[in-house]
Amino acid sequence: MPGMPGLAGPGAASLPGQGPRRPARRGEEPSRRHRLTYPRRGDGARRSPARAPDPRRKGSGAGTLWFNAFKRTNTILHHLRMSKHTDAAEEVLLGKKGCAGVITLNRPKFLNALTLNMIRQIYPQLKKWEQDPETFLIIIKGAGGKAFCAGGDIRVISEAEKAKQKIAPVFFREEYMLNNAVGSCQKPYVALIHGITMGGGVGLSVHGQFRVATEKCLFAMPETAIGLFPDVGGGYFLPRLQGKLGYFLALTGFRLKGRDVYRAGIATHFVDSEKLAMLEEDLLALKSPSKENIASVLENYHTESKIDRDKSFILEEHMDKINSCFSANTVEEIIENLQQDGSSFALEQLKVINKMSPTSLKITLRQLMEGSSKTLQEVLTMEYRLSQACMRGHDFHEGVRAVLIDKDQSPKWKPADLKEVTEEDLNNHFKSLGSSDLKF
Repeated sequence: MPGMPGLAGPGAASLPGQGPRRPARRGEEPSRRHRLTYPRRGDGARRSPARAPDPRRKGSGAGTLWFNAFKRTNTILHHLRMSKHTDAAEEVLLGKKGCAGVITLNRPKFLNALTLNMIRQIYPQLKKWEQDPETFLIIIKGAGGKAFCAGGDIRVISEAEKAKQKIAPVFFREEYMLNNAVGSCQKPYVALIHGITMGGGVGLSVHGQFRVATEKCLFAMPETAIGLFPDVGGGYFLPRLQGKLGYFLALTGFRLKGRDVYRAGIATHFVDSEKLAMLEEDLLALKSPSKENIASVLENYHTESKIDRDKSFILEEHMDKINSCFSANTVEEIIENLQQDGSSFALEQLKVINKMSPTSLKITLRQLMEGSSKTLQEVLTMEYRLSQACMRGHDFHEGVRAVLIDKDQSPKWKPADLKEVTEEDLNNHFKSLGSSDLKF
């Protein structure tokens, strides 16, 4: 690996105990003298690698020299192993195919959960394709078949914050910048939301022009269950869904499946999963397509799909209740409305809401109410403030512990009661961060 410090190459220094190196000729095994050797003891005996001297030992300094060389070699080997691992399993694959730039989220073992490294690869490539006259559309999909993207890698963020490593400000800032880039993309953007699509995965798809769901799509914004809020622009798209559906989805984390993701207005098209590969091929085969050409191909596949076509929207019979109960201006009033309704559906939602973080419920309701009249950029700026307040608080870290680490599903919220979440607490979450605010 050229340029890697410590590896033999033109002008490379010898390790202690070695003379000048002659590179082995083609087919020749390097002589013993030219192999990596450990410094000799004073008596000339060769030390076994398994019996490294204590670097703290005083003496002639041979032990210290040995340790430094050994440490340097181990560092190099670690980097080589890491680079080999990265090459073998890149977290995101980016490539030009036919008329399209294709983004493949490539962490199937982790349900394609979004990392900072992935964000930093996708954003600049998206911007390049947006300016490239030979790229006519952008397709984003997930590898593995189980998930498009199950969300941001929040466990890593929480653990880093607890270790006083400030990853969160950078992660959320760059994630929201990417969400805005998707929303403002000048090229047709097609998200194939096959499988689990939650949190950060919603942010990578819902702001794009076309969102294609399959019968295996599972959508949810479950953040109130982990002491967070439906971010990634949730404050923009959720209040714009029919009636009070977005408020209901945000506060309860209700899961929508398959064609219901389309019926709710989250997906723009519905396609049978077995035809997804064919759809992608047909899109890639288009010659200099316009937005209308792309829409036409998607519409053809959507029209052909018969899966669950005759079923009604799962929430259709409850929409009147949802619109009535969730139209209140406070979480306490929503709870009161559900209690007064008394139906099995209302009582079930009441049970769910009572498990959520009281702080998260209150900031989420205000987030959606304010976001209903803001632009996407204004919403993302607001959500960045909220994200940093949540990192400073208790509930996010407790939620991650209870749901993702210990998995006891019994978070201990602080405050534990809605009445204890004061107006001052709420206002502090929405306060400007001054020069640290998210700017576009």
